[in-house]
Amino acid sequence: MSDDQLAILAANAIYTLFSSGKMYTPITAMELLSRLITYKPPKGLLINTPSPPTRFRLTDISRFESILERLSHTWSQGLLTISRDNGELTLIDVALDSPGSSTLRDGVNSRKRKRIIDEDADSAAGSDDGAEEADATSASTSTLGSLSKELKEVYAILQRSTARGRLLAEQFRSVDESFEPICQQITKEDCAKARRACNPHDPTSSVAPSTICNRVHFRPLIRQYTDPSLGHCSYLNTCYSEPTYAQSPSIPPFPGSTHSHGHVPPNTRGPSSLPSGLGAGGRGKEKAPCRYLHYEVDWDDGDGESDPPPTRKMGVEKHTHKLGIGMGPMGDNMEILPPQWINCDLRRFDYSVLGKFHVIMADPPWDIHMSLPYGTMTDDEMRAMPIPTLQDEGLLFLWVTGRAMEVGRECLRVWGYTRVDEVVWVKTNQLQRVIRTGRTGHWLNHTKEHMLVGVKTVTDASGALKFPSWANRGLDTDVIVSEVRETSRKPDEVYGMIERMCPGGRKIEIFGRKHNTRPGWLTLGNQLGPDQIFEEDLAARIKSKYVAILTR
Repeated sequence: MSDDQLAILAANAIYTLFSSGKMYTPITAMELLSRLITYKPPKGLLINTPSPPTRFRLTDISRFESILERLSHTWSQGLLTISRDNGELTLIDVALDSPGSSTLRDGVNSRKRKRIIDEDADSAAGSDDGAEEADATSASTSTLGSLSKELKEVYAILQRSTARGRLLAEQFRSVDESFEPICQQITKEDCAKARRACNPHDPTSSVAPSTICNRVHFRPLIRQYTDPSLGHCSYLNTCYSEPTYAQSPSIPPFPGSTHSHGHVPPNTRGPSSLPSGLGAGGRGKEKAPCRYLHYEVDWDDGDGESDPPPTRKMGVEKHTHKLGIGMGPMGDNMEILPPQWINCDLRRFDYSVLGKFHVIMADPPWDIHMSLPYGTMTDDEMRAMPIPTLQDEGLLFLWVTGRAMEVGRECLRVWGYTRVDEVVWVKTNQLQRVIRTGRTGHWLNHTKEHMLVGVKTVTDASGALKFPSWANRGLDTDVIVSEVRETSRKPDEVYGMIERMCPGGRKIEIFGRKHNTRPGWLTLGNQLGPDQIFEEDLAARIKSKYVAILTR
């Protein structure tokens, strides 16, 4: 599709969206492009257009920014005010031409002030129609449009990010910024078909094989019992009926012989423990296999060569200035230890041997009154958890879902914490689409989970809550969009968020599994295998405590 076609589409979409009041400024070019992707142009807007019709894609961001810059000088339907800061283009204001005039511009951000009606005052003061008409007249011009050139420049400066914010973002930037976008056509065949449809005037396009895009594709797994007409399975690669699901390390074995303080003997694994009536290769009482479509990644050497992804420029990284704040409770001299874990019965383990921690994260097996692939704990057992002994000052991150959202808040109060925030994990599936059939929820299917953020309740002399001085605040957002994996496995992004809030320091995760183990963290759970401890004093305390018990 040509730049002229995209420019016509963009101009029409911007005019329609802003004139209808569905969009307001300021808005970044990426946010505006995301809205324009779903915009359906009117018939006859573009002549000789291919089928499917011309649409923007997220990969067109560079072309879209160029179009916005061109429209800011040549748009005949209004006036666009744009600003570029650190490579990001922002649409500051849009003033549209009124239908019958080429000089008067109606500000899309203008809103009539709601007139407060006081009947007694009206009867005493008389009619105020003139004032109301003046309000309507003044509202027809946008706030930004009425400003002078100097004030517009001041407004543009205020929209930019601060030097402190940029330095913090640079200091805590992710080391691995890899992202593999998935083709919206899913399979290579559908991708090639869609690309051929974009060139209908090519006489060979209907017969010649077309190249595919450079995104990730999937191939359907067609088995003897698969019915493609049913569409894809809601659970996809996390479906209990998938033969590979039982091999997941997240699925606990059946209770067997144990040693030490509660873990399975090394190098052994019993049969998988799945919810009642469920198992690999079948579901329900009849063990009927899942007849819906499942997928696996389809990648071959040479895929997407005709449309290579942009490569990042490699060079010598210049020395960047770092702010002298936010280095955590122990500064930047703390050694990050390899992953540590202790396999134990969390209801009977003596937490006093562990010492104090700056960060606690827990994903408890709440009793949400549903069949789950693991054992649960009652509300009273959760309230009795000795969480307060693990912290004198610090942060607690508590995963909750369903009815546990209320029980979790109660537990925070019982344990001596004050809830200060909440993180939402929006779950996507293997195809990066929002899950529509969650395994939990009595009234609605849950497609998200919540993580409560609590601070140990410590007050000053005036009774005000004291926050840890070493905690970094305002670095991340409270929403994580990430793919669902094995049972109870949480997104990796949450660890990065916590480690940016508290660099260094002692961190512990309770109710963890083997996939939760992470450098700088101590993990507690009953499915971890033989213990691994690198803190010498901690290992000595545990040995003294439990060896003494076993030798009695």
